[in-house]
Amino acid sequence: MTVSWTPHRFTGGLLALDTANTVVLRGDPQKTFDRFDDPREIARFADAASGFRAAELGGRRLEAPSPQAIAPVVVSIRETTDRLFRGAVSKGAVATGDLPGFLRACAEGLAGSQTEIGAPGRPFGDPAKPIAFEAALAVSALSLLRDDTIARLRICPNCTWLFVDRSRNSSRLWCDMAVCGNRQKASRHYRRRRTAANEVSDG
Repeated sequence: MTVSWTPHRFTGGLLALDTANTVVLRGDPQKTFDRFDDPREIARFADAASGFRAAELGGRRLEAPSPQAIAPVVVSIRETTDRLFRGAVSKGAVATGDLPGFLRACAEGLAGSQTEIGAPGRPFGDPAKPIAFEAALAVSALSLLRDDTIARLRICPNCTWLFVDRSRNSSRLWCDMAVCGNRQKASRHYRRRRTAANEVSDG
């Protein structure tokens, strides 16, 4: 099934978190599914992310010409990133035991890359040349290790996606207010109405 990579799919705030969120409803064995089960979706995701994450990427486009070949590396970075930073949200700190696997996965993503990163205005290198998706994913994932970023990581209480809270007072609850926030509000409203109806019928 082809996925429509809409803005809601990119509410993590950074490429690495958007990628971690391609596993939907983690922790619910009855409902969870992986949008990268079809490796072709990796290429479609990379193409969409080039636009939705243009600011993070400094305008550099992502390329994934052989998604089947890079799928193991992409999934490894995705899963170690999710494990490390989901744990950091829960514990308030990074677990060193999860770092070696995460760093190995990122190193593998960067292994075939021949580029330079981190120049002023060019965080992911020369915007005139595409960058391999797995390399950009590794760079984005490594950027999450900054103290100020870790402190702003959140888990959406509705969909369980990871996101960066960039609100002024660090009070954002939902990955996307228009989707998850409204769903939670509608759910609470429905429960209140049912409770009120039950109280009337019991009375």
